[in-house]
Amino acid sequence: MAARPHRAGLRRDRVTGGPPVTENPWDLLPELLILGGAVTGLLTGAFSARERQGRAAWISAAALVAAAVAAMAAALRPDGMAFESWALDPLTHVVRVVVALATAAVVVLARRRARGHPREAELYALLLLAALGTLALAAADDLLVLVSAYLLASVPGYALAGFAKDGPGTEAALKYYLMGAFLGVPMLAGVTLLYGAAGTTAYGGLAGERPGIAAVAAVLLLAGVLFKAGAVPAHFWVPDVTQGAPIAVAAFVTTVPKAGALAALLRLGGEVFGAAGYGWRPLLGLVAVATMTLGNLAAFHQDDVRRLLAYSTIAQAGYALVPVAVAGASALAVPALLFYVAAYAVTNLGAFAVVAATGRTTLAGQTGLARRSPALAVALTVCLLGLVGTPPTAVFAGKLLVLGAAWDGGHPWLAVAVVVNTVISLFYYLRWIRPVFAGGDAGRPDPWAAGIACAAAALSVVLGIGAGAVTPLMSLG
Repeated sequence: MAARPHRAGLRRDRVTGGPPVTENPWDLLPELLILGGAVTGLLTGAFSARERQGRAAWISAAALVAAAVAAMAAALRPDGMAFESWALDPLTHVVRVVVALATAAVVVLARRRARGHPREAELYALLLLAALGTLALAAADDLLVLVSAYLLASVPGYALAGFAKDGPGTEAALKYYLMGAFLGVPMLAGVTLLYGAAGTTAYGGLAGERPGIAAVAAVLLLAGVLFKAGAVPAHFWVPDVTQGAPIAVAAFVTTVPKAGALAALLRLGGEVFGAAGYGWRPLLGLVAVATMTLGNLAAFHQDDVRRLLAYSTIAQAGYALVPVAVAGASALAVPALLFYVAAYAVTNLGAFAVVAATGRTTLAGQTGLARRSPALAVALTVCLLGLVGTPPTAVFAGKLLVLGAAWDGGHPWLAVAVVVNTVISLFYYLRWIRPVFAGGDAGRPDPWAAGIACAAAALSVVLGIGAGAVTPLMSLG
């Protein structure tokens, strides 16, 4: 996008000579709306009777929808930088919209199970705070903001994982916390190393740092960000948290933080490490292949649909890492990642919504769903085949963009790996679809969760068909 003339409070970035820098708080309106929704919902719950804490859900959902609208409005303005550390570009705007709407859907999913819970309002506040941290991850253009965002996206997630206070939830929360704390240490070490060598934490001042120092720092920084993305080798928490946490929380942690982490990786690659080499692209390419392959192979014999979706989300992280690996080498990298993140979020939430609607967590428990609820069975089929990458779903269009980015970026071996793993993944998704159309009775589904599942399936098809019109809007100017 072309920068418009300077206005009051607007100046050119002194470090990079890049987009105009502003110190106007209204540039962070989507984030302020989410923060306001979290605080208002928490206070409303604190001064309401237990049976009336549902007001906090409506406040939270309204704040998230308003944040998505504000993000769409912000996307119409030229690119810029807020407070010399917060990027305002399509990468930030798309993640804002995806995170806000995905979290709103999770709030609706959580409402039925959380109704009447003594800490119901706290659940919604934690969801919004974790979403806020995810937005900060995506927009961070400074190492200190990146670290703060990592903590804000992580700490509420630990509490969410153990929200039910049962055995599996407590174990999941402990594993989630220990993995996050363990991998956060090398991330901080990488930040310290870069700051000590360059004397600045702004991304623009790090791009020309010495190759040896930058290579070590890149590996250290990857530890924390890959943890949030759920990618190899920081993936061990994903299956246990997905199985032990409430369904709505599992849908959240496997969808929302991934968007911010992948955007953060792409920004680091494009602005700091990728352009100068340091082995960044081959390293991320190997991580991408290892992630998609391990996720798909581990999902083969899962009978619990939550663990199946957990390994599926690991594999999907591998696909999404491909455009990150070619950031700076292909003009398709940014639109490919953004479209894939949006497509995956819609499709993955739809699959989890079916699990929430039926209340059945095993493949055998899904038997007869088509007889009891044909619309829900169709929605599940669309979402599962969508995760494979079947036309005309959104993930299919996203995978085409990913393949194009890999080929255009000079890494055709990554495109081959994506195709091979896509074929492999078909098997375990079909294992879930088969009992859905068999005889039996899956029980009466929850209407709210079923509605989200059907809406997600429909949106997946619409995004897939309209990919040609949507993708140009996600390109960096």
